[in-house]
Amino acid sequence: MPQISTVFGFYNSSSNAAISEHALPAPLGRDLLLQVDAISVNPVDTKVKAGIEGDLDSPKIVGWDASSTVISIGEHVELFKVGDKVFYAGDITRPGCYASHQLVDERLVGIKPKSLSSTEAAVLPLTSITAWEALFSRLKILTEIDAGKTILIIGAAGGVGSIAIQLAKTIAKLNVVATASRTESQQWCQKLGADHVINHHGDLLKNYRALAIDDPDYILCLSDTDHYFSNMAELIAPQGMICTIVGSKENHDLDKLKSKSAGLVWEFMFTRPMFKTKDMITQHHLLNTISQLIDDGIISSTLTETIGPISTENIAKAHQKLLSGKTIGKLALTAIE
Repeated sequence: MPQISTVFGFYNSSSNAAISEHALPAPLGRDLLLQVDAISVNPVDTKVKAGIEGDLDSPKIVGWDASSTVISIGEHVELFKVGDKVFYAGDITRPGCYASHQLVDERLVGIKPKSLSSTEAAVLPLTSITAWEALFSRLKILTEIDAGKTILIIGAAGGVGSIAIQLAKTIAKLNVVATASRTESQQWCQKLGADHVINHHGDLLKNYRALAIDDPDYILCLSDTDHYFSNMAELIAPQGMICTIVGSKENHDLDKLKSKSAGLVWEFMFTRPMFKTKDMITQHHLLNTISQLIDDGIISSTLTETIGPISTENIAKAHQKLLSGKTIGKLALTAIE
């Protein structure tokens, strides 16, 4: 087994990723030492990079979506063995997956879908956890009670939306209204199973009401919370629930939801690992469920482009695509060459 780990980290918010080598860490406790087979990129990567203040003495390693192989385990590991193929998002408070190797707590790791390649699997963990938690933990949707209700997913063609459409349709049995602004992104949402696709640019209220269907029982906002708050407050059905994953910079009048007895909740998939919650292992079980749904053909990978191996150039290219705001589905990079 190699004794050196290669990483691509950022020393400040404006530079490209720099390559460096470090001694291979030893896994302790419930940690797995993983050899990274493929990674995916997410908007959180660019946000963490942009948040670096000044120049760092040691590089900030980002990236929280990977498919890997277990090469060593800590003394308290119970769920995995050396050689297992796994996938995970991990913990935002620890070094990420822009690397050849990574340490991750086993409770945040799932068995990789057997039917997928490493790149096809690497794009799933962060978005699947986010979408699942948003639908079933935050909005508290219960299929046996809520099947047939309507959900509006704002910004549905991106990574989280691409999984949320599938889970809302196949598992929650909801009527799915997705929003997308371009022809190709609208077609993508339809391909994934959305019942209706409307344009969120312009008058969202008018475009939704033109469908002549009931107001949504649930709204999942995956875009600009500040921009869409008033529209969501107007559209949400009485006793409905809104979940958003995008932070707000403005103060909003929550009394707009009062007469409807409607609720607003947040979803942040790193909450469990950040706070080391007692139910952290939930993400292990969740990822195993996603893996089984993939292998059973119920949902599919959202990979749309493999850029190439992890490198300074390819990381910059991937970040540029994310920052364009026009990506559909997910982007992947293969292992360091």
